[in-house]
Amino acid sequence: MRIKDRAALDRRVLVMARTSKDAATTERLLAQVGIEAETCQGLDQLARELRRGAAAMVIPEEGLSPAAMATLSGILAEQPAWSDLPVLVLTRPGADSVELSEALRMLGNVTVLECPLRVPTLLSAVRTAIRARDRQYQIRGHLAERARAEESLRQADQRKDEFLATLGHELRNPLAPVLTGLQLLKMSGRDDATAGRAIAVMERQIRHLIRLVDDLLEVSRITTGLIDVRREPLDLAFVVRAAVDTSRPAIETGRHELTLDLPLQPIAVSGDPVRLTQVFANILTNAAKYTNPGGRIHISARRSDGHAVVSVRDNGIGIPVDRLSAVFDMFTQVDRSSRRLQGGLGIGLTLVRSLVGMHGGRVFAKSDGPGTGSEFVVELPMLAGRADAVETAESMAGKVPPRRVLLVDDNVDAAETLGMLLTALGATISVAHSGRAALAALDTFDPDTVLLDIGMPEMDGYEVARTIRAQPRHADVLLIALTGWGQQDDQRRSRAAGFDHHLVKPPNIDKLRELLGSGGSRVERTL
Repeated sequence: MRIKDRAALDRRVLVMARTSKDAATTERLLAQVGIEAETCQGLDQLARELRRGAAAMVIPEEGLSPAAMATLSGILAEQPAWSDLPVLVLTRPGADSVELSEALRMLGNVTVLECPLRVPTLLSAVRTAIRARDRQYQIRGHLAERARAEESLRQADQRKDEFLATLGHELRNPLAPVLTGLQLLKMSGRDDATAGRAIAVMERQIRHLIRLVDDLLEVSRITTGLIDVRREPLDLAFVVRAAVDTSRPAIETGRHELTLDLPLQPIAVSGDPVRLTQVFANILTNAAKYTNPGGRIHISARRSDGHAVVSVRDNGIGIPVDRLSAVFDMFTQVDRSSRRLQGGLGIGLTLVRSLVGMHGGRVFAKSDGPGTGSEFVVELPMLAGRADAVETAESMAGKVPPRRVLLVDDNVDAAETLGMLLTALGATISVAHSGRAALAALDTFDPDTVLLDIGMPEMDGYEVARTIRAQPRHADVLLIALTGWGQQDDQRRSRAAGFDHHLVKPPNIDKLRELLGSGGSRVERTL
């Protein structure tokens, strides 16, 4: 329907008069003042035209039979929330019939006009009804505009998530072979001091890039409620030590003195070890960033009133008192005007606040102002009893058990460097650069593990995984997705295709070593 037609329907008055003469008279009187009226010969026509649109309805008392009332109230009940159609009922003088009482009760916005009716009274009542209807149309317009704005925001948010996912994929692909190559150089045992220093610098910078990519994708998943927190009993001291190891490069770069104060007895909490490590590593990295070279950072853990309390205190640049809560906001940095480059995207502490909240805890900052240092305090609910023993990273070190690994990736550099690294770890490797080549290698190489890229041309990793799972001979092969795509939907699709695990590029070598070291040809399917 054209806009012009829609506007005409919205402005008309529907009239069901006692006689055709009354109808013609009413139409003529309204037309003289610019109001379009349309006569309806009976209830069926009135009901049909009401559904098309009207500014008001004029109906005689005689037309309010029980059947008519049921039909009209049903139509009015279909109105959207913004609509309250004015109904003008023409009655006999002093009328107080049952039909009129029912009309007042069932039809809602009813105005009663006693006949005989003076022309000014009729025109005034109709104009008032139309003005009321116009205000309803304004509400309709506002609601439609809001719906369009909400849809626009939803689409923009979806495009943002798609952009971040694509950005992560495109950045992870080149980072993977570079990081793997560096790890190979480290394992080669070269004694050249210059090469060693260069390797260390390159590794720190690459890990910094990886951290930025991961933070971008994490904040996108958290804001859309897609992040997964897997809780288990933990000794908080183990998590703190893992966070110290993760943030060690930033601390050493700043030549900071780090001291730990951890209790001898375990502090048991229920949490996701990966996410909590991320929390404390982000806080430590933040402390290193905002503390001048050669500063002091102290991290401690203690019990307090049924809570586990972790404190990270530094003697850095401090935080203005009026900014203590704002430091957890997205893209916020304490002092962007500082000439000392701070780096980062201003989302690390946003992640901290969200992840701590998902664990049922809270985080807050303390500082007496600029130049006085800062303290970040995380409080988490404690578990009754002691935490279960947690396997440490050292227990997973070393070479993997004998494995026949088929490595599939159309990125030749990524496949070749990871193949060399896995060979150095003790695995037997075969490399394929397409899905069809991978399927052909299944029978000739007979792998017990397949490391499979997803975003390949012609035949992607999902299709390859489904084909492998459909072959009884290879039904028990360990399938690990190794890809630049790491969104929640990507993990769901890989699970549905038959993958046992989903790793993002560049792979965490300790995690990969852990998966390859699991007993049996397959492990319980977890992502």
